[in-house]
Amino acid sequence: MGISAGGTAVAAALPILILLLLLLQPAAPFSFTYNFTSPSDTPPPGIAFQGDAFYNKAIRLTRDERLGPITSSTGRAFYSRAVPLADPVSRRPASFVTAFAFSIAAPDPASASGDGLAFFLSPFPSALPESSAGGLLGLFNSSSARAGTLVAVEFDTYKNDWDPSGDHVGVDLGGIVSAATADWPTSMKDGRTAHARVEYDGGAKNLTVALSYGSARPNATGDVLLWYAVDLRDHLPDSVAVGFSAATGEAAELHQVLYWEFTSTVDPREETVVLWVVLGLCALLLVLVAAGIVWFVRQWRKAGQFDDGDIEVDDVMGGEYDELADEFVVQSGPRRFRYAELAAATKNFAEDRKLGQGGFGAVYRGFLKELGLEVAIKRVSKGSTQGRKQYAAEVRIISQLRHRHLVRLVGWCHEHRGDFLLVYELMPNGSVDHHLYGKGVLLAWPMRYDIALGLASAMLYLHEECLQCIVHRDIKPSNVMLDATFSAKLGDFGLAKLVEHGSLPYTTVLAGTLGYLAPECVMTGKASRESDVYSFGVVALEIACGRRPAELNEEPSKARLVPWVWELYGKNALLEAADWRLKGRFDEKQMERLMIVGLWCAHPDYAHRPSIRQALNVLKLEAPLPVLPPKMPVPTYFPLPDMVASISVAGTSSTTEDPGVSDHGSSGIVSSVRDRLLQP
Repeated sequence: MGISAGGTAVAAALPILILLLLLLQPAAPFSFTYNFTSPSDTPPPGIAFQGDAFYNKAIRLTRDERLGPITSSTGRAFYSRAVPLADPVSRRPASFVTAFAFSIAAPDPASASGDGLAFFLSPFPSALPESSAGGLLGLFNSSSARAGTLVAVEFDTYKNDWDPSGDHVGVDLGGIVSAATADWPTSMKDGRTAHARVEYDGGAKNLTVALSYGSARPNATGDVLLWYAVDLRDHLPDSVAVGFSAATGEAAELHQVLYWEFTSTVDPREETVVLWVVLGLCALLLVLVAAGIVWFVRQWRKAGQFDDGDIEVDDVMGGEYDELADEFVVQSGPRRFRYAELAAATKNFAEDRKLGQGGFGAVYRGFLKELGLEVAIKRVSKGSTQGRKQYAAEVRIISQLRHRHLVRLVGWCHEHRGDFLLVYELMPNGSVDHHLYGKGVLLAWPMRYDIALGLASAMLYLHEECLQCIVHRDIKPSNVMLDATFSAKLGDFGLAKLVEHGSLPYTTVLAGTLGYLAPECVMTGKASRESDVYSFGVVALEIACGRRPAELNEEPSKARLVPWVWELYGKNALLEAADWRLKGRFDEKQMERLMIVGLWCAHPDYAHRPSIRQALNVLKLEAPLPVLPPKMPVPTYFPLPDMVASISVAGTSSTTEDPGVSDHGSSGIVSSVRDRLLQP
């Protein structure tokens, strides 16, 4: 790249930027207002109804006495046109404010009542799920308690197992377990008129909820009940349905919406400011470009390479060099950070920001002000050769992946010699391991089954849907992270390997964690899709049973998880293995299905294991349960002794107590472990 070429490029870009500035016009606001208290029995134009919702001088979301039993009722009312969440041309995020009045009345104040109503945003048009009555508020399906792409502000009047109290306000992001809640000090179901205000700032990415009772409406400054930082575009499409949903269960109440106004705008100030800044930089760079651009390119390229030539990250990430900003710009996905940015985000890697310590480095909690994002930053220990190799593997592999059940790599940095940093989205609910065996909350059964489905979906993507098959090699509960809605996200790709679709298993230095290693891996060092499936089977059994793969303090017949569960399967007594902490609060058919799939995947003979697609189809009720032998088989294939003589084993562990992202450790494992793992 020559000096004159760089100056020409900047000069050519200048009139284009000026033209964009001149063409920039504020987007027209979108709004509507309905006053449902007028004496009319005719539904107002522009409102669509679903389920039991109907119109009678007001929007009524659930049945009343005249139309039949008012228990087990669900209904929705929504605006019949799609509402944009982003400007269709500039892609700038939209902001909106909606104000509405509602009333919730218990027909018999002396008895229990429920369950409440919610304001929601969902893909357009709205779709009322089946089996969504009661505490699911007509928002989510009872089989999973999740809807994926749906955001709601709930005004809940009944305390379910996942709720903080009987009367509260919550923000739901794709699941019935609220990401944020606030208790309401008085009854929300006494028939009084409530005034609510929900406001979303697309630029600042925050959602506020205000609520008041009586004649005074809440305002945006003095009556805020709940504030939550969220980018709605992470959870919703560009155009959405907006409306109200309500439900009753065994208890009953009446739900009415009396007034509704909605306004959506796209603030042009953000882009205008950015363009003015860019124009100023262009003017400055026109003076400096001839002297500085070549030097900057060379320095950046030096910083972008590993000292030992393992990998050139810029080539892996894909992108181009931006002469204006003097940095390599990744076209999509992760970005390269400056060391100073990450040091500032963690208060110079302060001890009180440390989430945990692993064998290859520490993990720190950080906040990136520029992105308004909380992150977990893994810092590889200086001088750790194995840690640097895993850093290279994670950047090479995870930067190419896009799946909602994989931990998102936000960026990376190796600007300073010896400092290798990986930046991940923060998982506020830690790992599955933390909740099964640590100090986390007890995971209810619907969450557990949903976690198993999410993990299987992530593995299907890695094994069959990527351009190259990816063998993870370290699937275990501490590497399955949970986001704010307890959705599973698989992380830690430091041991992962890329293989061609349809290729045979490959031999390598054995790596993984004792208890999750497939028998053939221990014997031959060959990792494959089948060995990943084995690890999934063990994790599925842990989720169902609440026990680790080996419990040394148990009697010998119960000490090892897979043989113990298989023995109960042969006795037709699988439910005896269910986690006792659930106290029987689970779907028995789902529990048996998850255990049988776990045993199928953890079959000692890899030739008899299913693919992860087959396992997922059974979990999703799209295929019948397999018939397994009543006694646990033993592997039928054993390699010659000289094939295993030189194999070394590297295990992984994590000392992260409350992790935002998993981390590696390593230890030697004596060769006698092969015999212990292969015993029936």
